[in-house]
Amino acid sequence: MKEYVKLIDGLPLIVRIILALPGIDGIVYGLYRIAKGRLIIGLLWIFLGFAILWIIDLVTIILNGKVTFLT
Repeated sequence: MKEYVKLIDGLPLIVRIILALPGIDGIVYGLYRIAKGRLIIGLLWIFLGFAILWIIDLVTIILNGKVTFLT
């Protein structure tokens, strides 16, 4: 799982932004949160990320360059 976190953290900014778009965000960043040890948050993100929570990831990636909310 640490390799997955390294992979996501090492991606270019534009790719991380694309991965934060609706539909993709729930899976990619849900697994990212699970890999970082946040099982409950990760599972919630998988189920709710595609509908609502992707906006939070998109904003934090644009402002900070990485996912920072609940990781």
